[in-house]
Amino acid sequence: MLNALTGTRDTGRTYEQQARRYLERAGLRFEAANVTVRGGELDLIMRDRGTWVFVEVRYRRNGAFGGAAASITRQKQQRLLHAARVWLARRQASFETSSCRFDVLAITGESLEWLPNAFTAE
Repeated sequence: MLNALTGTRDTGRTYEQQARRYLERAGLRFEAANVTVRGGELDLIMRDRGTWVFVEVRYRRNGAFGGAAASITRQKQQRLLHAARVWLARRQASFETSSCRFDVLAITGESLEWLPNAFTAE
């Protein structure tokens, strides 16, 4: 069980690094990775000029069950929103006072899809 968990984390880190490089080549600036707060985690935090970009990186080996993008449930979105709120609050900021967006970088097999502004803070 420990080896399977370690393997999953290593796989996740590999794809998060790939996502970071892709986004940096697209002009975004890296700020932080794997930010964990009680109740949620942010895979990548990037800057796109004056906008904070919270990036969820999803990987699926194949699209048999809908692909990587389809795996972002409403519950997952709520956990990401919560984590971003906490992260911003630690910087005396909020969704109301900061320009923010939530992107998804979905990797299904060898296909990479960047979904800017995939969902909004509600």
